[in-house]
Amino acid sequence: MSQIRHEPIAPTVTRFHGGGETIDRHRHDDHQLIYVSSGVLAITTEHGSWIASNDRALWIPANTWHQHRFYGQSRFHTLGFPAHGRTPLLDAERPTVIAVDTLVRELLIALTSTTLTQTETRHIESVLRDRLRRVTAQPVALPAARDQRLADACRLVEEDLHRPCTLAQLAGRVHTSERTLSRLYRDEFGMTFPQWRTRARIFSAMVMLAEGATVTDTAHACGWATTSAFVQTFAQSAGSTPGSYRAGMAGMAGMGKPQQE
Repeated sequence: MSQIRHEPIAPTVTRFHGGGETIDRHRHDDHQLIYVSSGVLAITTEHGSWIASNDRALWIPANTWHQHRFYGQSRFHTLGFPAHGRTPLLDAERPTVIAVDTLVRELLIALTSTTLTQTETRHIESVLRDRLRRVTAQPVALPAARDQRLADACRLVEEDLHRPCTLAQLAGRVHTSERTLSRLYRDEFGMTFPQWRTRARIFSAMVMLAEGATVTDTAHACGWATTSAFVQTFAQSAGSTPGSYRAGMAGMAGMGKPQQE
């Protein structure tokens, strides 16, 4: 494991990042709310991996190590909150993905502006805190495995989503029994192997679509037999069709580009 960088203060700021850029493993003494108004951000912590896009934000509790990878041109907003004091979420002890509606989006963007007065910041933050206590969780996440056999099995699947693999085949490759591996998926992730594999495929598909891949190419690369099956599964998991999601990412990328002086 690489060295974890300690950055005591979680900044409240807007930055721009290109596709493929990363932020190394680090932690803050503050809580942090992370949002990308354009592009897609993959966030990894000791608890698992999450996808943040323009309809989702991620709460990172204080002292939780995390690292980032950006997909597509990204407009990156971070808000810091003191670790000691009233938090804006009812459950602030673990990383949490939250839905971002139009109001929350504008509040997040406004708070990371450099032009606000202290009074304006207090007023907007108060509205955001109240709103965040009403939003719903959007758990598009891949939990982290504790058992090494399970971690190896997940890695093998993620490295080749296009190729179908049964649980029995996977168990043989990680030197355990099918029954044991099935139990590990249920015990550690609270889901069956097929349910986890679908989650992994959706996770990968969101990244590919954000980078501009077609719906058909994404369906093929992520292991769906037909595009129609992919469209149905993606819509059920992500709340929109892959075509709508891809178009939204492209539109937000255009809006998110910094203006030339």
